Amino acid sequence: MKPVFKFGLSAVMVAMLAACSSADSRRQASDDFKYLETPPLSDWKNLPDQQPEFSGAYRIPANDFQGPVGRDIDIRPPQQILELIPGARYEQNRQGVTVWMPREEQAQRLWETIEDMTAKSQIPVRTSSPDGIETDWLVWTIDEDEEVIESRYVVKPVEERNRYGFHIEMVEWKRNGSADNLTQASRDRYNAQMTNMITARYDADLREEARLRALELVKNIPISLGKDRGGSPVIIARAPYEVFWERFPNILSELGFTIEDRNRSQGTLTVEFKSPDDEFWEEIGVLPLQLSQKNYNILLGDLGNRTSINVTDSSGKPVSEDVLAGIAPAFTAAVERLNNQ
Repeated sequence: MKPVFKFGLSAVMVAMLAACSSADSRRQASDDFKYLETPPLSDWKNLPDQQPEFSGAYRIPANDFQGPVGRDIDIRPPQQILELIPGARYEQNRQGVTVWMPREEQAQRLWETIEDMTAKSQIPVRTSSPDGIETDWLVWTIDEDEEVIESRYVVKPVEERNRYGFHIEMVEWKRNGSADNLTQASRDRYNAQMTNMITARYDADLREEARLRALELVKNIPISLGKDRGGSPVIIARAPYEVFWERFPNILSELGFTIEDRNRSQGTLTVEFKSPDDEFWEEIGVLPLQLSQKNYNILLGDLGNRTSINVTDSSGKPVSEDVLAGIAPAFTAAVERLNNQ
């Protein structure tokens, strides 16, 4: 049985799209294609005894340009590779996608994720060797396309100049059950789709491990005011970044912060602050936070077995050292309060 990977919109949106347009109309320009009937350019004819003068500023290069035209042009935006792995680099070319990991052990862990997906038949395998994997047919059903795409890939670990990662390249392709001409845009789209499926699984596994570690480790997180390498004040939490990231939203919520947006790979959180009443601060045993504005940005930094915490206002200006000195014990009190719940 072939695994089917379904990427769809909500039922309401699908119904709306189906009612107003077809799959072809969403891939093609909405106007007519009469420009394709434009007669070819003819040579310039001079009058007798005329000496022509031409500027090369607008000269169209003479070349045999290859590529789709008219109805064959897919106007949809390209499939983006989701940068889910902090520090990883992604290289996409005509052949496929290469993901370079920050460290060799991370590349090994990523390859173990791929092997686990094959063992659980989430990626069907045709052949496998220490040099890589050749997949069997993967089926992609995409509601907005109203079609079924099947593709096969070669996935292999790569190493180059002390860089480690893996490479994905599509080797076969079918549309709605039959072989079809594969455009470069389609190759790029489904190479990216396959890459996203693997990195999403890797990211999900790390999140789950971090969540489980957090349950054990975050019951006691020492938090204090310290200095960064440049001597500027910074809050230091003595817990690994992945662990503290999982716990931090609950800590913020306890103190009256609402998270508006966050980015795990960049370590950024956009928050809105509404101070609890005086009774709350008396209960946890710290002074109210001296935050006069409503919106703030928080940046977490990975220091190995520790995590740095910087706070800036909505304009990007760091809060004062006195304000940070008041936030640090409040974070500690919030951790203790959560542990006692």
